[in-house]
Amino acid sequence: MDTLSLRTQSATPATITKEWVVVDATDQILGRLCAKVAKILRGKNKTNYTPNLDCGDNVIIINADKVKLTGNKLTDRIYLRYTGYPGGQRQATAETLMKKSLKLRANGHHPLYTKVMKGMLPKNRLGKRLLDNLYVYNGSEHPHAAHEPKVIDINKVK
Repeated sequence: MDTLSLRTQSATPATITKEWVVVDATDQILGRLCAKVAKILRGKNKTNYTPNLDCGDNVIIINADKVKLTGNKLTDRIYLRYTGYPGGQRQATAETLMKKSLKLRANGHHPLYTKVMKGMLPKNRLGKRLLDNLYVYNGSEHPHAAHEPKVIDINKVK
């Protein structure tokens, strides 16, 4: 067999198929859950993965308020952000971000998950587009039933 005739197939926007996936965060560890979700968002679990394209799936995380943080991370881990003004560095703990998510009731955005997932995705325009494919809800209901998402067991994702 001539090995030079084998070519690597790259995905194109026309060949990419995006699906909707539901992940249950009940009793999952936050960092491990987000690392697996980042692979699904990026598309690394698919055979036609291409690094410069958005070939990942849309992910819906339900029961986000039932996630676990090991040790004292709920109160001791500090997440930083910067307003852009002098002296504008703000800090928040995971506990305050969880409480903020209960008050917000925003459509699919959870401050803690957004902060954690942003660190696991590329730091460019593609990473910002991938973050838009993540929807996080505190309860078990979500408004994306029309997309017919399939439920996956996150423990079986490598």
